[in-house]
Amino acid sequence: MSSEQRVAGDTQHETRNMNYDLCITWNWEYDADFVALLEMACRERGLSLLQITPDNLVSAWQALASGELAFRTLFDRASDDDPRFMPIVEWAREHSVRRINVQERARRAWDKATMHLEFIQAGLHVPEAIILPPYNELPELPSLDLSPLGPTFSIKPACRGGGEGVIAEASSWQEVLMARQQYADDGYLLQARVAPVALVSRLAWFRVIYCAGQVYPCWWDTQTHAYTPLSAAEEAQYELAPLRGIAAHVAGLCGLDLFSTEIALTADGRFVLVDYVNDPVDLRLQSKASDGVPDDIVRGIAEGLVCLL
Repeated sequence: MSSEQRVAGDTQHETRNMNYDLCITWNWEYDADFVALLEMACRERGLSLLQITPDNLVSAWQALASGELAFRTLFDRASDDDPRFMPIVEWAREHSVRRINVQERARRAWDKATMHLEFIQAGLHVPEAIILPPYNELPELPSLDLSPLGPTFSIKPACRGGGEGVIAEASSWQEVLMARQQYADDGYLLQARVAPVALVSRLAWFRVIYCAGQVYPCWWDTQTHAYTPLSAAEEAQYELAPLRGIAAHVAGLCGLDLFSTEIALTADGRFVLVDYVNDPVDLRLQSKASDGVPDDIVRGIAEGLVCLL
């Protein structure tokens, strides 16, 4: 029996006539380590954690609907790709349960076109970009002047994450026309490439995680996707403190409790938001996966979320 099945089975037997402090819905096997850290953080504070997975989803929903089960806070990490979990989210909304990363806010934050315009209005630096409507809304587009984007640019579906559908180095209008038909119901962002300045042996490209008021800035290798925590000495030496303020500013604009963003420092001294709001955050442990999040940061995230309760 897998650890996920064991936890789900134990939880199922414990849901009768129970009111939990926190409920997490999850369906990705690689979330197991994060959930274990979250459970530990709850236990250390005398709080109870309910896990709803595909294995106990039906019984948990029945218990919620009958009033035998309740929870005070929901952290949903499943419904974005599995609609079977939506009744849990709806129950939480209807019962005014505190929700971590409120889904209505998250859906808005997933839209790169919306965030691009909001960031500009808020005075944040973003790459030069052209926003295109969905193909289904406007199949025929007049040829646009792409020269402001430079010789190569990226093509990004507006509302998809994890690099899905992204063309990193496009150079022609024909590529744009073909790309926007891949996800015909989605808008597209044509984004100029950003060149980070070199700081000694590293390029100044950062992935910054925000969680419940805490900011975790990391060097980010765009090729290997490996995180390296930014040390306090490096932050001071290279004057990188603005990374924290930018992440907090983004949090205020998107309203999420947990997300990551990518920021590049350019040669002219600008901190440019490149990848706007990433949610959900991939929380695999670096000790288990080379492109995972450093273990101490994941532990800090678990503790930070529990402090919201």
